[in-house]
Amino acid sequence: MTMAAAIKGRTADADVWSKASRIASIDIVQDLAAAEAVWRDLEGAQTFFTPYQRFDFLSSWQRQVGAREGFVPFIVIAYDAERHPLVLLPLVLRQAYGARCASFMGGKHSTFNMALFDRDFAASATQADLEGLISLISQRSEADVLALHQQPVRWRDLPNPLALLPHQPSANDCPLLVIEPDAAPAALISNSFRRRLKGKERKLQSLPGYRSYIASSEADIARLLDWFFRVKPLRMAEQKLPNVFADPGIEEFVRSACTAPLAGGRHAIDIHALECEEEVIAMFAGVADGHRFSMMFNTYTMSANSKYSPGLILMRDIIDHYAGQGYRALDLGIGSDDYKRLFCKSDEAIFDSFIPLSQRGKLAAGVMSGLNRTKRLVKHNPALLEMAQKLRSAFS
Repeated sequence: MTMAAAIKGRTADADVWSKASRIASIDIVQDLAAAEAVWRDLEGAQTFFTPYQRFDFLSSWQRQVGAREGFVPFIVIAYDAERHPLVLLPLVLRQAYGARCASFMGGKHSTFNMALFDRDFAASATQADLEGLISLISQRSEADVLALHQQPVRWRDLPNPLALLPHQPSANDCPLLVIEPDAAPAALISNSFRRRLKGKERKLQSLPGYRSYIASSEADIARLLDWFFRVKPLRMAEQKLPNVFADPGIEEFVRSACTAPLAGGRHAIDIHALECEEEVIAMFAGVADGHRFSMMFNTYTMSANSKYSPGLILMRDIIDHYAGQGYRALDLGIGSDDYKRLFCKSDEAIFDSFIPLSQRGKLAAGVMSGLNRTKRLVKHNPALLEMAQKLRSAFS
């Protein structure tokens, strides 16, 4: 295709989208440092985003993981007529399905993906606003398709404006615990379950130095992560699962984000641990934003202490901690593992969008949309899921 034909085709696609938008202009930035000031401004109190979109989280991921995989930053900043930033899309550009795909930074280590929005704009965003944004991206960029996975339909008290664009349910749901204000402990975890956990915990409480805590010092964080990266591969091997933490750059990313400081003594990733003098017994790590805790990764001891359900005990402590801090929700990550359903009785609505920006992008969007629908069908059909698990086990 000639350059003139390509421009003509892209312009024709852009004309499909409405121009009646409050978004007057965009910048497309390929340098994290150049986007940092606007990005951090959009992390202020008057904005709307998940903790997975913090600059300290995603910049660590891009440096350690994205760059190694050949992903190029594709950060879209949208402005109103007065050049006030309204939206920042933290994306990367990669080649997939014969097209140039723009996807959220963070890969499989970001449970939820969103843009960072000016809160007033997010609260009043219209379909025309979002269509105007897509039109400008289509005209101004080399991307063929936006492949936007794992987006929450709502976050906190607002709907996600990107749900105004064409979308479909994600392959997986996310189990969710809703925490009502001043909820009684039994409303979060039943008294009978608490009694069972307390009985198991008595065995652990006899261990010298037994404690449950959030790691704050760099020495504790480093020690806990050293243990995690030794034990997690063994646990995954037991389950015949690939060790995703062995992929290039993942350990460096995790260590960097776990030590990136935030206000109030927290970190971009916080680590909760159960331990005694002899060993670390269990560990959960996740992100928090004053409203919600979202678990990213966890593991527990290979010793005989594992029979006392230390992971469940630590999860109880985490729920009680965040409920006491006034949090309104907690999730244990996407997927329907049995232990998650012990605590999380609701489901978070998650969606994907595949938005073509060119003729080539239409083909890629169709393929990705079809694959995701097939994955969802398998995940939600017990017979198909069992067959898929047996095949995975046979080939692992």
